[in-house]
Amino acid sequence: MWEYDLSDFDWWKSRKIVVQRILERGWLKDFYAAFNIYGGIEGFREIVKEVPYLSPRDIDFVCIAFNLKKEELRCYTRKLLREQLLSS
Repeated sequence: MWEYDLSDFDWWKSRKIVVQRILERGWLKDFYAAFNIYGGIEGFREIVKEVPYLSPRDIDFVCIAFNLKKEELRCYTRKLLREQLLSS
């Protein structure tokens, strides 16, 4: 999160980017901190569903770690829509 000024950072407004960065680069302590900020594992899980982009590897991880289906993830459904548009 070094690209943001944390002195006046809005953790709730930027929750999707925070969760995305934790999934991409976070340590276990970052997950625990986010669980505390965003309403536990369930709150974090709900934010994960709204993240606009994750790599295929990160998608696989969140599906296993948070018991999600790919179809529940905005990043996955957006990817499918883009592929459909490009192939039509």
